Amino acid sequence: MRWYLSLPLVLGALVSASAAADETKDNTPPEGFTALFNGKDLTNWQGLVDLPQRAKLNPDELAEKQKAANEKYLPHWTVKDGALEYDGKGQSLQTAKDYGNFELYVDWKIPPKGDSGIYLRGNPQVQIWDSDHLADNLAEDRGKGSGGLWNNPKGSLGKQPLKNADKPIGEWNTFHIVMKGDKATVFLNGEKVVDDAPLANYWEKGKPLPETGPIELQHHGDKLWFKNIYIKELP
Repeated sequence: MRWYLSLPLVLGALVSASAAADETKDNTPPEGFTALFNGKDLTNWQGLVDLPQRAKLNPDELAEKQKAANEKYLPHWTVKDGALEYDGKGQSLQTAKDYGNFELYVDWKIPPKGDSGIYLRGNPQVQIWDSDHLADNLAEDRGKGSGGLWNNPKGSLGKQPLKNADKPIGEWNTFHIVMKGDKATVFLNGEKVVDDAPLANYWEKGKPLPETGPIELQHHGDKLWFKNIYIKELP
């Protein structure tokens, strides 16, 4: 009889413990990784100053340009309920630090017809989009899903994902990206969608990919959500 009387309390304790575990999971990096987003503010992030702009500026000019970008763009990126939310009205967000070889985890969510991406070393991009609702001039790509190296030359390895591994629009998705040399491997929700494919240098076509550069969350005029952004630098 005592067991039946205490069962609701036991179940309640288990539910509470499970809820607590869920709360601490987000934005808590796995062993060996560092959280690029702490779930509270924009530490580690700055407004966009893209690679072509950087190349034209001396250190003082770059600092001034960066300050202006932060003042203009960061207010459009806010933290709500442990997630980084973008209102669609500013510009891309980039890491304050440059990275070379790395493993990266990113959780992302988009609205219907949403469009975004992850820039690696400041170059576009691991694609994020609602590929079921593209413009007519992109009809050949409709339904192929996210994760491809979209800005690579047409027909090149990795431009199209190997499969559509997206979850339904409005649900959270997870990228696991491995960048080594100029090659990227991309897993989306545990499925390999790009297998060791070179990422093209978008800004200086035909030249090698830069050895280092920022990671960027791409603006494309849509509301966006990101969380659980973890990185491990590799040799």
